[in-house]
Amino acid sequence: MTIWNRIKQLSVKQFLILLKVFIMRPLYIIPTHKATIETLLICDRLFGKKHQNHNQENAFRHVLWNIIIAKNCYTPKRGVANVLEWTEKVTTLHEKMAPNKPLETAMDLHNNKVGLILFEEEKLYEKSFTEIKEILLEEMDLGIKVTSIEEMKQHTDKMIYLE
Repeated sequence: MTIWNRIKQLSVKQFLILLKVFIMRPLYIIPTHKATIETLLICDRLFGKKHQNHNQENAFRHVLWNIIIAKNCYTPKRGVANVLEWTEKVTTLHEKMAPNKPLETAMDLHNNKVGLILFEEEKLYEKSFTEIKEILLEEMDLGIKVTSIEEMKQHTDKMIYLE
């Protein structure tokens, strides 16, 4: 789905919320959009359409998306904390606006947070995309299948998946 088609599906309230978020940080709009496209292309190449389910590949996609947004927005002048705040805000907003079941939304938010943690702790802003991909493929292998939100809370630093 193109971004324009997604925007057309938003309610007026959702559109105004989105507009407010992007007006506050206009320099992050293009890097965020590019990160979204890059993430989907990488995951399509690695996994085909398999990443569209609520599985390990989907967990990988959410973690990667957060990392690429943060990496694309990062400069030493902006700092890590600033881009992590932005990334969390925009990806959380996406999850709030995307129609998903509560468990699926919780999984996506959890994996988004894992991406933010890895970006900062592993200093991924200093690493190449190839290095990041390898790190995430290893992390994906350590992912944990869960069946409840309570289980998710036990694995705050690991990718989680439902299927």
